[in-house]
Amino acid sequence: MIDLICGARPNFMKVDPIIRSLSEEVRLVHTGQHYDYSMSGSFFDQLGLPKPDINLGVGSSSITVQTADIMKAYEPVFVQGKPDAVVVVGDVNSTLACVLTAVRYGTPTVHVEAGLRSFDRTMPEEINRLLTDQISDLLLITSSEARQNLLREGRPDDAVVMVGNPMIDTLLRLLPGTERIQVPEEKFGLVTLHRPGNVDNRELLGRILDSLGALAPMHLVFPAHPRTLKNIRNWDLQNRVPSNLKMVKPMDYLSFIRHQQKAEVVITDSGGVQEETSVMGVPCVTVRPNTERPVTCTAGTNVLCPDPLEIPEAVRIQIQKRPDTPPVIPMWDGKAGARIALEIERILK
Repeated sequence: MIDLICGARPNFMKVDPIIRSLSEEVRLVHTGQHYDYSMSGSFFDQLGLPKPDINLGVGSSSITVQTADIMKAYEPVFVQGKPDAVVVVGDVNSTLACVLTAVRYGTPTVHVEAGLRSFDRTMPEEINRLLTDQISDLLLITSSEARQNLLREGRPDDAVVMVGNPMIDTLLRLLPGTERIQVPEEKFGLVTLHRPGNVDNRELLGRILDSLGALAPMHLVFPAHPRTLKNIRNWDLQNRVPSNLKMVKPMDYLSFIRHQQKAEVVITDSGGVQEETSVMGVPCVTVRPNTERPVTCTAGTNVLCPDPLEIPEAVRIQIQKRPDTPPVIPMWDGKAGARIALEIERILK
């Protein structure tokens, strides 16, 4: 039996193609890191994922407390189930917590989406990635630069296998079924902001809102992350929210990818969105000084924009550069799940 861990919204799209491809018995463990329906439950319904076999229900707290709570909740479940391997995806707190638990018992561990590096250790996700990769047995990567990162950190070459991007499997499977979902009739841009470096700084968040206003008359749709919305209210920034920015509730997965597909441009600080827009050929402006997904800049449709004041010009250039056809990124072909399953089954043998 394999324990497959998911805990936060980005994980669900990655575990789905793995579950569909594995012939081994799978126990789906949901840590409850994202715990409300809009951030978690709706994704299981839309992806057609089986309901989790176990929900640890840890809920929200600080990074340290949440990581510790996941380990405390997962250990008795792990001991009782005695899985033959533990598979984690991505870089959330659940990823590190469950790998730490498994290695204490000498159980083989697999990290899907290994080797991604922003080289910014102020990001909690970067610490999760670094530590998870140091203790995992099998490192499955989505792009070639990840191998160099892992080898530079002392991981053996035979532990690293290129499999492609499982999140793209889910995107390519479900995108054709979103055509009936309504999007604005006029041309629009899509905005997502949630990273602490952007939204937990009052001055920076205000400058970003001002720059979004400078994009008028372009209409912008902003499915506001609860964290971002809370800070806008607490810091009394409502008067900085421009008239061309329509703030809406977080979207379910199908609505969100449909809006991405039809947008003139996507302005984001999300890692997964950089990947999805590249595959769809949609211009993307990432409001960050770095990215752990550089392939989206070199082979995709993404550009970094560390200075909020430069957002309008970056948007103009990206729209102008929009490709006639989406770029092709190696192994982002909808078949990563099958390759991942083969590698997991190989390590078990």
